Amino acid sequence: MSVLDSLQRCTLCLLPETHETISFDSKGVCNICRNQAKKSDIDWDIRQRELDVLVSKYSGRGEYDYIVPFSGGKDSTYTLYYLMRRYPQLRPLVVRFNHGFLRPDLNDNCDRVFRSLGVDLHDYTPSWHIVRVLMLRSLLEKGDFCWHCHTGIFAYPMHVAIRERIPLLFWGEPSSEYTAYYSYESEEAVDEDRFNRFINLGISASDMALRLGDTVDPRLLNCFDYPPIESLKAINYSSVCLGSFIPWDVRRQVSIIQEDLGWRPSVVENVPLEYGYEKIECWLQGVRDYIKYIKRGYTRPSHLAAIDLRNGRLTLDEARDFISHYEGFRPPSLSLFLEYLSISEDEFNHIIAQHVVSPWRPDFTAIRQGAKTHDFDSWSRGASIPRSDAEQHIKDVMPQCLNCDSCS
Repeated sequence: MSVLDSLQRCTLCLLPETHETISFDSKGVCNICRNQAKKSDIDWDIRQRELDVLVSKYSGRGEYDYIVPFSGGKDSTYTLYYLMRRYPQLRPLVVRFNHGFLRPDLNDNCDRVFRSLGVDLHDYTPSWHIVRVLMLRSLLEKGDFCWHCHTGIFAYPMHVAIRERIPLLFWGEPSSEYTAYYSYESEEAVDEDRFNRFINLGISASDMALRLGDTVDPRLLNCFDYPPIESLKAINYSSVCLGSFIPWDVRRQVSIIQEDLGWRPSVVENVPLEYGYEKIECWLQGVRDYIKYIKRGYTRPSHLAAIDLRNGRLTLDEARDFISHYEGFRPPSLSLFLEYLSISEDEFNHIIAQHVVSPWRPDFTAIRQGAKTHDFDSWSRGASIPRSDAEQHIKDVMPQCLNCDSCS
């Protein structure tokens, strides 16, 4: 039995039963596909007029008219491009939270975009020492090392909004493009409720401070903490997805920013070049995808195939071949990741195995070795967590791992 047949999958998009928030109807169609179908019922002309009203309400209040939280990937780049083209009289502040793993190609893209559009940039990078601790701790507790990245990306721009008194923030695609946390029937606010629902893995910055105790100065965690709602209400904030107001079409938008801004794709581990616009921001993206494969039995090719299936760009047979060909590979970046955290691959496998989503069961013997990307050798090495510190975190969360047969 192939991996594709080991899990129930949507009959339209092939997303498996282990996907977040997924459910299936009597025809085997998932709720995400059903939600996507509602996009055709939306009057997008009305939505765009609502966008114009929103922008008009907030424009001209201060030094900047709105904030665009910016990673340099396809979605934030298109968001900034669209808003500046539609409202050329307004002045944005671009806020970038640097998670510590921005790829060289990504930085080159950002430079081209910033110079082409002519924007002011607020760039923030948290301490590498706290980042590596947070990566290990969230990996142990949630099987997901990206807590610092996701909380920082969504919390830090809100702090900037308060300090600079810029109440309007525009994010990119709505989450209803990929999950069923929200529906296309209503505009999706990027607020504290959304942050707590699926961004912070159920761990607030205060929770993380308690977990880490005296080992970390709690001030280092401020950038990962969603600001008080009272402070946001004081500036009468509005934090929204551009994709709630315009139809979101990734391939079309990528072609636009490539042509108009010189934005360039890049190879991502275990993803074909034809999808080189997807998740090019982080040199540990391959590790994140690999963890998803171990935990849930699918990875980025399934996600990409689902989008193209819904848009009629792939047949089911083509999507099945694509998924079978590109999923199930160990990324070379895993070795670098293990070096950062001072853990062995056996320990890594044991940790992730504790977070597997039923009914999937990973087969580590079937994992194949993936290829390096062209920029692999330029990714930063060294400055790892001391092994004694790593052992202490493992002991705090998963003490049995230190002495189990598979990790010894």
